[in-house]
Amino acid sequence: MAMLQTLLLPPLINVLLTLLGLALWSRMRMLGGLLVVLGLGGLLMLATPVASHALRQGLEPPALVGPSQLREAGAIVILGGGRDYDAPEFGWGDAPANAAWRRLAYGAYLHRQTRLPILVSGGRGHDEHSAEASLMAAALREVFKVPVRWMEGRSRDTAENARYTAEMLGADGIEHVALVSQAWHLPRATAEFERAGLSVTPAPTEFASAPTGGIDDWLPRAYHLHQSTRALHEWLGRAELALRERLLRRDE
Repeated sequence: MAMLQTLLLPPLINVLLTLLGLALWSRMRMLGGLLVVLGLGGLLMLATPVASHALRQGLEPPALVGPSQLREAGAIVILGGGRDYDAPEFGWGDAPANAAWRRLAYGAYLHRQTRLPILVSGGRGHDEHSAEASLMAAALREVFKVPVRWMEGRSRDTAENARYTAEMLGADGIEHVALVSQAWHLPRATAEFERAGLSVTPAPTEFASAPTGGIDDWLPRAYHLHQSTRALHEWLGRAELALRERLLRRDE
């Protein structure tokens, strides 16, 4: 599935469409031209603030209105958001990536508001020396001065985050969690955690910034292409999850 997602996501899908269009140009000019336009035009459109905002906003759940929404939760679960390799500034070796720092900051804020214990979840994507959860725990302790009660360091994706977290918290009788991740990622993550048997209160962070309304909204930038690609990855993930659920219902 990972290879399929890579093929279906920008910029590779746009390159493939453009190359296919050029290959067909001499024999099927109309189809070839259409594919070139789709490839290059789609790439430019996805790189605009308007497109990246629309794709991300459609994924985002509402923000928490206050700590009172977490009164049923027994723990705060912060999902890993990637790592930077050999980051020298902290002296830890690897360090959490930018997306993870945003999650950690919001999780620390919620902990100070509620005093709920924290679980961090993230494993080794490529056989790294340390699990991502250990990097997150170090950041919470040393930077945010917040304790971590549980570290789930076996997972490699969101589904495994959910399964191993449910096992770990189930041993302590915790069935309801506040789940912290980027707003665009939380709908799929929430569905995975609920499939694993946990009740979830989504605690989203890093919402999409609305376009300003000027000409700049239509100027392509690499940053917005990255944001659009991440959003499309989530839409594909949600489609995969819906397909899995439909197949499971058919087998029952």
